[in-house]
Amino acid sequence: MEESDSGSREPIPAWHWLQLSFFTMVGPNGNESSATYFILIGLPGLEEAQFWLAFPLCSLYLIAVLGNLTIIYIVRTEHSLHEPMYIFLCMLSGLDVLISTSSMPKMMAIFWFNSTTIQFDACLLQMFAIHSLSGMESTVLLAMAFDRYVAICHPLRHATVLTLPRVTKIGMAAVVRGVALMAPLPVFIKRLPFCSSNILSHSYCLHQDVMKLACADIHVNIIYGLIVIISAIGLDSLLISLSYLLILKTVLGLTREAQAKAFGTCVSHVCAVFIFYVPFIGLSMVHRFGKQHDSLLPVILANTYLLVPPVLNPIVYGVKTKEIRQRILRLFHVTTHTLDP
Repeated sequence: MEESDSGSREPIPAWHWLQLSFFTMVGPNGNESSATYFILIGLPGLEEAQFWLAFPLCSLYLIAVLGNLTIIYIVRTEHSLHEPMYIFLCMLSGLDVLISTSSMPKMMAIFWFNSTTIQFDACLLQMFAIHSLSGMESTVLLAMAFDRYVAICHPLRHATVLTLPRVTKIGMAAVVRGVALMAPLPVFIKRLPFCSSNILSHSYCLHQDVMKLACADIHVNIIYGLIVIISAIGLDSLLISLSYLLILKTVLGLTREAQAKAFGTCVSHVCAVFIFYVPFIGLSMVHRFGKQHDSLLPVILANTYLLVPPVLNPIVYGVKTKEIRQRILRLFHVTTHTLDP
């Protein structure tokens, strides 16, 4: 049966319309009904290619998990790496595994098995996990910048300022901050009525995407989102920039050999900061100012934001950090000799 176009919109498969009609049934009051589930499209316009695109995405996910777990294993087993910089790196790797795992299994189910339906509570949980873990990662990146600032600008005080108990407290503060910032999110989402559509344009649940489906005033959600971005990402990126300005001021007064050594300890962290913040800021800008019909760009940015940092961070630290690189080479050398007959 052929489907006719409605204006400039692309036709939606018949089974989507069936689910949509069930979703938009009026409630007992005759007005509107609350959401019980959502439909995740995946990659709009690339539905036929999704099955094959899932293979490289799954490979990247496995690389991310393996790479970050390797970093965690090396830092945990090597007592010489039980220093603030490497402990923060271990926290970053753990968060990268959790962030990618919060979205990739469902994404693979969409691409391979056409499992596009996600229950409302599951969507809310995924949304809360992604946003809170992102806030935690931003806090850890800020802590890593502070560690580099103290190590370079105040090297004699580094051991007393960043003790292991204090580093542990910073990690706990990152968790509390991420959860606290997202604690109002379920309340702000559950108060919204959904009565027109339940089709999300992304491969996973995002606050920006879900609230646009509501048939009520969403100014409270918009203000809440802006407060979270400014108080978390905005503040953290500002403090990270300030710390590196102070580091640069100190390094320029050192000898060339000392400058090279100082810059060498910061390169990996600077790369991690750009890898994390650039896709996040790009995704926020597209959602805030992008046009409605540009549906593929925000989806690509969203998938990049959740998958690229977990893949690249272990590679960057493995290549740029001498101590990590040596342990990885030693680990694979031992493994190779163990497998040899």
